[in-house]
Amino acid sequence: MIEDPEGTVLALFAAFCRIGGCFMVLPGFSSFRVPVQFRLLLAAAISMALLPLLWDTIYPNVQAGGRVYILLVGAEMLIGVTLGLIARYIVLAVQFGGTAISMAIGFNSAPGGGLIENEAEGHLTALITLTALIVLFLSDFHHLMIVSLVRSYTIMPLGSGFEPRMALMTLTDTLNGAFMLVLRLASPFLVYGLIFNLSIGMVNKLAPQIPVYFISIPFILFGGLILFFFGSSTMFSLFRAGFEPLFMGLP
Repeated sequence: MIEDPEGTVLALFAAFCRIGGCFMVLPGFSSFRVPVQFRLLLAAAISMALLPLLWDTIYPNVQAGGRVYILLVGAEMLIGVTLGLIARYIVLAVQFGGTAISMAIGFNSAPGGGLIENEAEGHLTALITLTALIVLFLSDFHHLMIVSLVRSYTIMPLGSGFEPRMALMTLTDTLNGAFMLVLRLASPFLVYGLIFNLSIGMVNKLAPQIPVYFISIPFILFGGLILFFFGSSTMFSLFRAGFEPLFMGLP
């Protein structure tokens, strides 16, 4: 590495393109609350740490320079963004599940400022999304991401180019698996809301003069929050158990 400073810089920048592209969209690190300078320095530090491990893989492919190196940099950035989107889609699916749970139990309050993204979202949705993200980081999700980046050089070697078909299939499989995972987690609340609303509908048919809407909202909200209180630990445990196989099973 010391004998060829120019090749070392080119290899380091090639590694930074894949790692930096991943951290640019990675959940948690890509939040608007994390300064851009911190993300940049973190990606550079991880690139320097991983370069000795990947030296034999990266260095022989950066010798051509010129137009070939520019195409290599573009492909590496696309591969890194694809890897980051795999984890991001799973967290976005949890956010979607939190919105579905809020609607099912009648927690339709005015949306407030998001805790992770700079977009308005419901309070229960923000709580579920933030808790899921904290659970991932407590379970060494960031270490799992670094391991996946190292493994990606075996599955998608440097210099092989970016394969749009494989990336599209990977992201599609991620969305499919993440949706099924979140559907299993949110199913108790969806079933509860369906049964409660069907019961209220039958009561409304039997006694139309009763203002069932104003009567039912406190009960469905109270029951939904009680269900969330007793089932949240199991729900996040199942999410943690289903995240790693879903994430590691994809290239």
